[in-house]
Amino acid sequence: MTHFRRACLVMAVLTVAACASGGGTQSQANKSRENAARYNLQLGVTYLQQGNLALAKDKLDRSLKQNPRDPNLYSARALLAERLGHLRDAEKAHASAMRLAPNDPEINNNYAVFLCRTQRADEGVKRFLASAQNRLYSTPWVAYTNAAVCLRDAKSTSPQIEQYLRQALQLRPNHAEAELQLGSWLLAQNRSADAASEVQRFLGSFRPTPELLYLGVEIARRQQDKISEIKYSRQLRLEFPDSAQARALATSPGKGG
Repeated sequence: MTHFRRACLVMAVLTVAACASGGGTQSQANKSRENAARYNLQLGVTYLQQGNLALAKDKLDRSLKQNPRDPNLYSARALLAERLGHLRDAEKAHASAMRLAPNDPEINNNYAVFLCRTQRADEGVKRFLASAQNRLYSTPWVAYTNAAVCLRDAKSTSPQIEQYLRQALQLRPNHAEAELQLGSWLLAQNRSADAASEVQRFLGSFRPTPELLYLGVEIARRQQDKISEIKYSRQLRLEFPDSAQARALATSPGKGG
């Protein structure tokens, strides 16, 4: 879960950071300062992705001095504070981002991620749903998927988990992350036949991922379906030989074919 949540946040920051500054009446000095702020923001986000928190902090601090009115900067600073274990500072940074851009679905989504990671699932889900229903949000299927995963991480058994995942797939039928979450959820609920049908349907129409193929193997083993286990195992080894999932087949029970 952490991986795709973090990707959502970084994508939101980079999208805005890459935009050209507007305002024909803006002074050249202001334009230069805002361009420099965007550049430092981009660098800060890149260093965050690379795990270089010291350099990320330096670049984000510079961006803050150059343009303290950019809400995306505060989303990035919130992620940095969270990585450093400073949750109170992260909360303040998210609050600043929301205050500067209260109707921005990306900013709202970023805050929802933080809420879920700090055990406030109900608040987080509400914000994910608000993002999903905002017509300005370009990837509502991601928000629905995040809402479902947030509930799962909170150990919920709510039927809304399946509902949100199916809403995500209705909007984006080839969204592999939603399919993976749905298949694994159905399997966890001892609905292996439904899980098998879901994975088979998806893999029959869209490009496979190593995670989905491995899930197919797990479902087949649960059902004692040797034919499907061999089929998915062979496809996984053939198409993704260097994946962690292919390596896991060698050490997992019932090694397939």
